[in-house]
Amino acid sequence: MTDAQDFDGLKALVTGGASGIGRATADLLAARGARVAVLDLDPSSVEGPLLGHRADVTDDASVRAAVAAAAEALGGLDVLVNNAGIGAQGTVEDNDDAEWHRVLDVNVLGIVRTTRAALPLLRRSAHAAVVNTCSIAATAGLPRRALYSATKGAVLSLTLAMAADHVREGIRVNCVNPGTVDTPWVGRLLDAAADPAAERAALEARQPTGRLVTASEVAGAIAYLASPLSGATTGTALAVDGGMQGLRLRPVGQ
Repeated sequence: MTDAQDFDGLKALVTGGASGIGRATADLLAARGARVAVLDLDPSSVEGPLLGHRADVTDDASVRAAVAAAAEALGGLDVLVNNAGIGAQGTVEDNDDAEWHRVLDVNVLGIVRTTRAALPLLRRSAHAAVVNTCSIAATAGLPRRALYSATKGAVLSLTLAMAADHVREGIRVNCVNPGTVDTPWVGRLLDAAADPAAERAALEARQPTGRLVTASEVAGAIAYLASPLSGATTGTALAVDGGMQGLRLRPVGQ
């Protein structure tokens, strides 16, 4: 087994896999030998060799049907990437109860529903792995991200609990904590800002590398955690944030 084909013969499922981080992950896993199915609200852009299935992670029946159909088409399931998620802006008082429930339903319960449906299949695998897309917002206080941060804090805790629950079943569970990633969702936020150029510059400046994270860089971290080559790694949160969480640089010129 080589690094380039470490997923050879494995079957993977990626939620929210039609665009952004999810699509980059699905493409990378396929390039490294996996058969990959994508679950998304709109899988119309998904092309071979990927398999597209429509699913709404807020609907348990939809998730169960899609996971079953994907596993049947793949011939089993070894890797689950829980990537589907939505964003939210504002302080703790800026979003009403309905919005809190909506974002929690997607970002947290979406992982619960998909993993719950996939567990019977993962238990049959010799290389079972679950990777959740979390966020640096789970471990760093970011302004005007109260709701989003709360959901990602829950994802971090859920990842650790799942890892403890299933390690003796041979199922590894980890998460990635991206910084601000240059995805279509971030692009829409920038377009809606009063000064998109200034907002982008501010987002880039808060990451020590001075740029946004790319979707392919997050996909690489997900693939690392999901790979059979990482068989001793479980209960881990891997930051992919340009150093945002851990580094404290002096201002430029000092």
